[in-house]
Amino acid sequence: MDAEVSSVLEYARRAELILVIGNKNYSSWSMRPWVVLVAFDIPFKEIRILLDQPDTTSRIAEYSLAGRVPVLIDGDLTVWDSLAICEYLAEQYADKKLWPHNVAARASARSICAEMHGSFNALRAAMPMDIRSRHPGEGRTPHAQADIGRITEIWEECLSKYGHHQFLFGEFSIADAYFAPVVMRFHSYDVVLAPALQAYMERVIAHPAVARWILEAKAEIESLPDHQ
Repeated sequence: MDAEVSSVLEYARRAELILVIGNKNYSSWSMRPWVVLVAFDIPFKEIRILLDQPDTTSRIAEYSLAGRVPVLIDGDLTVWDSLAICEYLAEQYADKKLWPHNVAARASARSICAEMHGSFNALRAAMPMDIRSRHPGEGRTPHAQADIGRITEIWEECLSKYGHHQFLFGEFSIADAYFAPVVMRFHSYDVVLAPALQAYMERVIAHPAVARWILEAKAEIESLPDHQ
């Protein structure tokens, strides 16, 4: 373990949370817990590891043997996987209400996040997140289009049943952060939705935490050909 990593881990043991992420322009999995932390004003230190570099694997392994970002470090505890990180934050900061307060809404929110976590592979493959670029009309494979249809069903149901046409469950929650990378994809690839869903996307993009991620993604200079 080199001196920099040792210093970081010692800092984590003494102070605030540390979130290890990938490039903001490309790393959709990193975006989710980062947006949650910022949206709910939870202090943390960010470590960004560039993806698809010769030392990417070895650098991530310094923080987690799972070999992927994001990774959350809280003292001696390491939590990997974006959904596990969000659940951990919800438990540790229960007063901030990261999940909806209503039991039924909370169960639905967890369900759609789990579906997002384990599904929609065709959309991910056909429309990789690339915030700095626009790809109108690209990626419309039949399977990707089916994924888009299912996502719009989720959004329509949540907004009408729980969201009152604001965020998916009224107030901004983990669920909105979890679908924020999808909003980025739909925006980059010019996916046209019904007016109510288009308005939802605009509210997500305008949320301060999401807007800050977008701004910092656009400030990055790295270009990864495999993600374009």
